[in-house]
Amino acid sequence: MLALRSDRRRRMGAGRRGPLGAFFLADGFVLPRSLRKPVRVLARLFKGDFTAPRYASTVASAAFLAASVIYGAYEGGHMPTVVQAITARSGFAVDQIKVVGHRETSEIDVLDKLELDGWTSLIGFDAEKARERITELPWVQVASVRKVYPNTLEVKIEERKPFAIWQHGNDLSVVEEDGRVIAPFVGGRQIALPLVVGYGAAQGASGFLAKVRQYPELASRVKGYIRVSERRWDLWMENGVTVKLPEDGVEAALADLVKMDHDMGLLSRDIAAVDMRINDRLVVQLTQEAVQRREAALKDAKGNKKKPETRI
Repeated sequence: MLALRSDRRRRMGAGRRGPLGAFFLADGFVLPRSLRKPVRVLARLFKGDFTAPRYASTVASAAFLAASVIYGAYEGGHMPTVVQAITARSGFAVDQIKVVGHRETSEIDVLDKLELDGWTSLIGFDAEKARERITELPWVQVASVRKVYPNTLEVKIEERKPFAIWQHGNDLSVVEEDGRVIAPFVGGRQIALPLVVGYGAAQGASGFLAKVRQYPELASRVKGYIRVSERRWDLWMENGVTVKLPEDGVEAALADLVKMDHDMGLLSRDIAAVDMRINDRLVVQLTQEAVQRREAALKDAKGNKKKPETRI
């Protein structure tokens, strides 16, 4: 029985010899199903029994040309451009953009940072680089860019919070609570922000404004907070009166100022400034008009004084 089986295997191996017969010489060797048809086609091709399909040479030439173009684009670094062009014309071109969370940031500036050209493909679009470019905008603190297939980009923005308008020299800037500059002041909604003036005012404004806001009736009448020599503050009132606060003991000085204004209407009088820099005294400076009126009143008082009678 062993001899007959071995003889059968030798006959089968001999019958399959040919250009590809070496693949079948091993005893019990069976090709995987996926390779059987390609091997049979190759065997027919080597034997001369294979007839190429119609237009096979044209298809092969086109395939060779396409492979050459793809290889050249890859080696030349143009592959992303090729992918963009092909996928954009296959229904993946970006034609919808949703921007949310912005108040001060212009949509035009956001679109400019996305760098779309009308045929930008969503597949090849680099959302992370676009996010980095958007965060370079002055008002943007955090940004995210999400691709929604087949043709939409979603941009979410979290903006920086304005705290005050800082005047330094002739320049006006919108600043955050910690004093960092956001952008130049151009009006709009920021007009209602408190005005802080002088070098160092932006960095120290947060703590000082918190002290003044403990007295809402006073804070509502302040037009500007002026930092003097980066040591102390002046209050510029809406009626033009300047209150010069001391370097130390600011809380006590503010409490005294509010009390005097409540009891005597100090800040509503015809005065130019209130000097509180010396702890044990208060100096009030009159306006020029008030000084002139006072001098005139004194002259009238002297002129109207009666001379003493002389008896004969």
